[in-house]
Amino acid sequence: MSGKLIKSEMDKSLMEGSRVPSSKAVGSSNPHVITSEVLFNGARELLIKHANESYRLRITNQGKLILTK
Repeated sequence: MSGKLIKSEMDKSLMEGSRVPSSKAVGSSNPHVITSEVLFNGARELLIKHANESYRLRITNQGKLILTK
C-alpha cells in the first residue's frame, strides 16, 4: 500500500471518532485510536522505528499482538 493510501486510511480512522495526537495526548484519557486492520494493511507483522530503535509488531496465529525489540 502506498504512503498516501495509508495516510488516507489513517485520516479516515481519525474522522470516525478518534482524536488527533498531540504533545498533550500522552497520558491523556483520550488517546489516538487506529485499528490494527489499518495499521497492518493485510500483513502479519510490521516494523516500528522509535528513538533510533526498531521494534517488530506481529499478529500471532491466535490473533494476539506481540511487540519485540
